[in-house]
Amino acid sequence: MSDITHPAPAGMTLRARFLALRALFERVPLSLILLAMRIAMGFVFFNAGLLKLRSFDFAVQLFANEYRLPLLPPELAARLAMTVELGAPLFLFAGLATRLATLPLLGMTLVIVTLVYPASWVESLLWASVLVMILTRGPGVISLDHLIERWFSARGQV
Repeated sequence: MSDITHPAPAGMTLRARFLALRALFERVPLSLILLAMRIAMGFVFFNAGLLKLRSFDFAVQLFANEYRLPLLPPELAARLAMTVELGAPLFLFAGLATRLATLPLLGMTLVIVTLVYPASWVESLLWASVLVMILTRGPGVISLDHLIERWFSARGQV
């Protein structure tokens, strides 16, 4: 394995250099990537929730005039969205009940792309992909979920 500061000694072929670089990238722990994903997605939704909180009347108007969700009154829809956007990200940040916290965010993403802004499918696909990665792989070792799982495993309860 080559030194990190010198990933490709002079005599290496182009393929060998590529393989050495790829091996270097593969050493990045998945838990760091999952932590970054949890923080990034958390802030996307948390910031949207803060906007609704800061100007709730405007948020209700958006739900009434622009979003026009079927079946839900605008006030209820705005309050539900704000609650999910402010609550679920806190669980993502802490890595607590992480997989469960992704579900309402995935639901919101689905509503956004199907009922509100269909043209935002690229951004929605990105959000959904990150959330599905967290849902299927878990939060990683840098999380309260991991600590709780270890605690139960140490007691033979898992």
